[in-house]
Amino acid sequence: MQKDQKQFWTAASKMLAVVTVTLVVALGLTPSASAASTQKVLYSFTGGSDGNQPRQTMVFDQAGNLYGTTSEGGAYGYGTVFELTPNSDGSWTEHVLHSFTGGSDGDFPSWGGLAFDTANNLYGATVLGGKYDEGTIFELSPNSDGTWTESVLHQFTGKIDGGGPDTTPIFDALGNLYGTTVHGGADGCGTAFKMAPGSNNQWTYQVIQQGGPPACAPWVGLIRDSAGSFYGTTRDGGYWCRQGSNCGNVFQLTPTSDGKWTHKLIHRFTGGKAGADPASNDLVFDGQGNLYGAVWGGAYANGFVYKLAPSAGGKGVTYQVLYRFRGLEDGGNPSGGMIFDAAGSLYGPTWSGGAYGYGVVFKLTPNQDGSWTESVIHNFNGSDGANPARSLISDPTGNLYGITTAGGAFGGGTVYEITP
Repeated sequence: MQKDQKQFWTAASKMLAVVTVTLVVALGLTPSASAASTQKVLYSFTGGSDGNQPRQTMVFDQAGNLYGTTSEGGAYGYGTVFELTPNSDGSWTEHVLHSFTGGSDGDFPSWGGLAFDTANNLYGATVLGGKYDEGTIFELSPNSDGTWTESVLHQFTGKIDGGGPDTTPIFDALGNLYGTTVHGGADGCGTAFKMAPGSNNQWTYQVIQQGGPPACAPWVGLIRDSAGSFYGTTRDGGYWCRQGSNCGNVFQLTPTSDGKWTHKLIHRFTGGKAGADPASNDLVFDGQGNLYGAVWGGAYANGFVYKLAPSAGGKGVTYQVLYRFRGLEDGGNPSGGMIFDAAGSLYGPTWSGGAYGYGVVFKLTPNQDGSWTESVIHNFNGSDGANPARSLISDPTGNLYGITTAGGAFGGGTVYEITP
């Protein structure tokens, strides 16, 4: 896969943008009223040394600063890690913490995200670069003078350890780091892995699951439930899979007392109206342990949101489609994970659709009869961003934050804030 993956997503982004604009023109769509909310662009990337095309989920530190990555741009053109700091006048200032060189330090931090440890070090992944050009897991440590130092914790070989870690690192209570790789492993279908910290910042790498048909190409990473099991998604045949074949799945990994892990498929997508390619969307739990995600395809070929609820007695899950996007003013092709508010409503982005064709942020509100109602809380118009992706995050007051991969003042993407 390697650089073909980078070329694929660049081409796919351009293709979807063209298709979206063409659809808007052909149908003569006009802006419609959205649910009351306000949107503010916090930063527009120029595409130069400050970075270009942010794709990953951002993260807050304890002081309220935002951190994220751009897949391209920076001093060498291979992507950046950036910080956004709020100012007293309401503006935000961007600082580049690290520009990837495309060499041993990594290249193309793509669809995963960043995570802090308890010592305020940042961790992330690059899909390419490293000694074998199969990606890296990296750490950024703050220095007393305000600079940050990057350390590469693992260089993927593309062989048994996997390659192309399109993953957001996740930590357990002991400080172990978990993630996934898109390819490599015993069957070339990717891996799930664990990294245990040691002395002198040396980490022990362990593959805890080897992918294999029908569970190929885990993307984005894992989430953890209260019992210590992990959940993730795979692409398998991806969006262009043959209907009825392996079109992606949701899986569970559970640790056993002997240090091994058990793998279980909990839902399989079969393409067409049943959906395909769930792996571009993070999973999320509600307070009752139900699992939510989004997938492309579906009845209108523009994706849908689904729910997986544990069945009585813990045997199997109940599957429910909550909303099918039409690709019109309601949005199309959900492109990132969702987030709950305190009232139990779900928020998320779509890559396309909306009043202007550049994507939306939507809200799904549960009804008493078990159905859900969708409303659009923001339509992107290009100048405020285009093609929003990855998961939203929120601050303590309930404001939402996210990124767009394109648009903005310079066309290099934006970081935005929405007050619902």
